[in-house]
Amino acid sequence: MARTLTGLSRGETATIASVSGDDAIALRILEMGLTDGEEVTFLGSAPLGDPLEFSVRGYRISLRAAEAERVRLTTEEVRSENGSSEKWE
Repeated sequence: MARTLTGLSRGETATIASVSGDDAIALRILEMGLTDGEEVTFLGSAPLGDPLEFSVRGYRISLRAAEAERVRLTTEEVRSENGSSEKWE
């Protein structure tokens, strides 16, 4: 199964591979700057876990978990805020 934004831990940075779907929500996600090849960092979530806050292209955005689930990530390295990295398999 492909990794998505909902699989990131706080402070982790990954690269976007694609946005699934061809409806208005997918288009809006792309318009917000979450496009292929962009790096995105998970900043945190609201107290009940939804929405989720991310940093992309130098600004902060919030997405509902269902929307974040549409954003697939590459299998390349994921970097954490402490500088460590791991490779997803």
